[in-house]
Amino acid sequence: YPNIFKDKVVGEKAKELFDDAQALLKQILDEKRFTAKCVYGLFPANRVGDDVELYTDDSRSKRLAKFHFLRQQNNKSSGDNRSLADFIAPNESGLADHIGAFAVTVGHGVDEFAKSFEEANDDYNSIMAKALGDRLAEAFAEYLHKRVREEWGYGREEDLSNDELIREKYRGIRPAAGYPACPDHTEKQLLWELLEVENHTGIKLTESCAMWPASSVSGLYFAHPEAKYFAVGKIDRDQVKDWAKRKDMSLTDAERWLAPNLNYDPA
Repeated sequence: YPNIFKDKVVGEKAKELFDDAQALLKQILDEKRFTAKCVYGLFPANRVGDDVELYTDDSRSKRLAKFHFLRQQNNKSSGDNRSLADFIAPNESGLADHIGAFAVTVGHGVDEFAKSFEEANDDYNSIMAKALGDRLAEAFAEYLHKRVREEWGYGREEDLSNDELIREKYRGIRPAAGYPACPDHTEKQLLWELLEVENHTGIKLTESCAMWPASSVSGLYFAHPEAKYFAVGKIDRDQVKDWAKRKDMSLTDAERWLAPNLNYDPA
């Protein structure tokens, strides 16, 4: 984009789709169809093994919560098997590190708006309304991350163009539970308790830890200058047993939640 509009094969249809989306977006804004809500927090934190402990205040004398992360186990010549915990200063280092957490939604109103098109047998605009809800939620997450980097301090000197922001040229990452670097969806449950997400935003978690409304994004903020996204990939039974013990979860439940990442047959 926008070069796709010049493509000889799909350019014309791409421009038509773009124009339709812009018209629907204007209607959404003019009629205030969607409601955006968010909650976020920054917490004193340190790494303990592959876990990250959060504390109630800067004295770090009382633990508030603990996030549990997984580590890559694939063979690497460099030996650099990553865990998100690596981007937080170890407890024994004496460094006073922090971690952030957030949840945003633009989903309130999306289903109702989409349903109004479905009732008029207009599936095209129904799908478009849901797609715009998802894009707006991602845009809100991007906007909030920028604001948090400024509040945290290290992002105050950022001077990035919109294109550079889209390409994530800034320092820090915001991985989400259920994605490659943190494939465990159940960490959302802890995040919901930590930030009182449902009270502040109305975003609910289903039994499978899916978010409702669907046009929602949640995750953690890491400020380490070398923090980057990666995929945990396949893991072995020894790590799953250790992870289950750290989370006070049965091995059977742990294997069920981590099924796509298992490098062995649980049976």
